[in-house]
Order: sequence, then structure tokens, then C-alpha cells
Amino acid sequence: MGLAWIGLVAFFAIFGPLLASSHPILWKTADGVSSPMLRHLTAADVIILAMALVAAILLCLRSLHFGKRILIFAGVGVVISILSLILIKPPQAIVYSQYREALAAEEAQWAVMTIVPYSPTDRFREMEETRFLSPSGKHWMGTTGDGEDLCSRMIHACRIALAVGFLSTGIAICIGVIIGGLMGYFSGWVDLLGMRLVEVFSAIPTIFLLITFVAFYGRNLYLMMIILGLTGWVGYAVFTRAEFLKLREQDFVQAAIACGLPLRSVLFKHMLPNGVTPVLVSASFGVAGAILTESTLSFLGLGLVEEPSWGQMLNQARGQGGVFTWWMAIYPGFAIFFTVFAYNLVGEALRDAIDPQLKKAAQL
Repeated sequence: MGLAWIGLVAFFAIFGPLLASSHPILWKTADGVSSPMLRHLTAADVIILAMALVAAILLCLRSLHFGKRILIFAGVGVVISILSLILIKPPQAIVYSQYREALAAEEAQWAVMTIVPYSPTDRFREMEETRFLSPSGKHWMGTTGDGEDLCSRMIHACRIALAVGFLSTGIAICIGVIIGGLMGYFSGWVDLLGMRLVEVFSAIPTIFLLITFVAFYGRNLYLMMIILGLTGWVGYAVFTRAEFLKLREQDFVQAAIACGLPLRSVLFKHMLPNGVTPVLVSASFGVAGAILTESTLSFLGLGLVEEPSWGQMLNQARGQGGVFTWWMAIYPGFAIFFTVFAYNLVGEALRDAIDPQLKKAAQL
């Protein structure tokens, strides 16, 4: 169930611009048939869609070794990212009402819209009152305090949640594995210095640090992910250190050292694959924690402004003058709950899978 929910969130994160947009997929005007939606795709949209396609193709090619798949994926990702940033230049000034006005005035003969025909920042300024509308056939989840469609914002917020979770956890894993591996392999004074560094970073209050950076440098998603990654590596370092302390005495590691293999080969080719499993288990909980932290900041009004976020929507549920709107609380609230719960389920399943004795004890 946890993987199914995470897969659904990932699907919305990847294909969100194709599922919820005020731009028609296709429409016909006096100038002919065109696709405003494709013309307004950003470089990030193109990169994510292209990388999802590349990942699907590589998964189907079972003849390739896993390491080669990673290298191909990384190389293609760099090329696609560079080309997209150079070539993709969407219009800066966006007027969503032009499509509705053109269809109403019959300037457009027909239009094919997305499943949710509203963009997350479409505020329907040409209409009289669209703020805090309850769920209806037109707006399936109602509207926000700014008149935006809540369903569209829920779909596009999946990308923010996954980006914060995976990228910040990825940074933390890279730092933690390197530091923990060096501590476990060399031990001695390296381990002593590393443990003092772990104690220092363990004492840093992440939420307060994020609030401080937001106050000085503004609301920046990438800065938030970097801070979460730089302060969240401690647990991964401790797990990696414990595994490397155990593995360094194993016969296959001693044989690799005796053969004169370089240090990077011993650490990352022989020891890391055998000691990374606890780190992967901890990573699933780390992703959930990062999503919860970002939602907390957004709920406090310190998150992103224009970009949709589940925590931001929860903050808007209080409305103006303290008026509570139930649909603004239920949908993003359940999204946060189920996402964090799903990652915890995955983490528990991984822990049981790598520790059969723990699983047997739980069944007794």
C-alpha cells in the first residue's frame, strides 16, 4: 500500500503539467491548430518528463548491468538538462483568461483541455467571486483564498514534496556514507574526530536554522533542500560507521587490501554494497521527515510563495478573519499524512526484510 501511494504521488509529480493546466493541449484559432500547453512547459517540466522516459527505457533493458544503467541515466540527464536550460524559453507573461475569453467569444473553434483545466496559479481574475468556493462539479476540491483551484495545486504540490524529500535525503546520504565509511574503516583518531563532528551536527536544531536562513535569504526551495541535507547526514554516518567497523575485519575485505586494491575500490566497491542496506532503510524515514519539515515551514508561512505546497494550503485553511474552510484542511492534511505514513511503511518493510529475526519476533 505504501509503494502504491508513493507511486501515485510520483505519477502526479512527473505528469502534473499534463494533467492540470489552464493552457489547452490543442486548440484551433484563425492562426491554425497549436498547443499552448507544450509552448508553456518550463525547462524543469521537460527535464522531469524526459528523465522519466529515460528511466522507463533503462528499466526495460534488462541486459544492461545496474552500474551501466546508472551511468547512462546520469549522462543522459546532464545532456538533457543542459539542452533544456538553453533551448526551452517559455513565455514570461502568462494570461490564463485569454483562453476562456477566446472560447466564449468564439475566436477559437475548439479546444482540448487537460483533465483538470486549471493551472495552480490561475486566479480567475476576470470572474467576480472565486475565493473559498466549496467543492463542486467545476472545482472538484474547491478553491483557495486567492481563487486558485485546489485540485490543481494538490497535483502540482506533489513535485515539491518529492523534490524536497529525495534531494535533501540524497545530499544527506552522500555526506553520511562518506564520513561514516571513513570513520568505520580507519577508526582511531579519524573515528574520534568524526564522532565529535557527529555530536556537533546532532545538536543543530534544523527547524530554527531553516527559519533563520529564510529570514536572511528569503524563501528558496533549493536552499531549504541543501540545509536539510547538510544537517540530516548524522544518522546515515552512524549506520555506515557501524557496518564498516564490522566489515573491515571480514575475509573478503582483507583479501582486497592484500591484493593492493586502491582505497576507493575497497571502500566503495567491496564494503559499501555490503553495508548500505541499513542506510536505505533509514533513508525512507529521512524522506518522510524532510517532507514533514517542509510542510511545517509552509504551514508557518515561511515556505514558498507562488509554488504550491501542502503545508501552505493547510495554512490557508484558516481563511481570512479566522474562518475555517474544511476542504483546505482535509485534502492537503490527508496528503501529508498518507505520504509520510507510506514512507514509514516502506521503511518498516525494508527493516523486516533485512532482519528476519526481528520479523519472527514481531509475529510471536
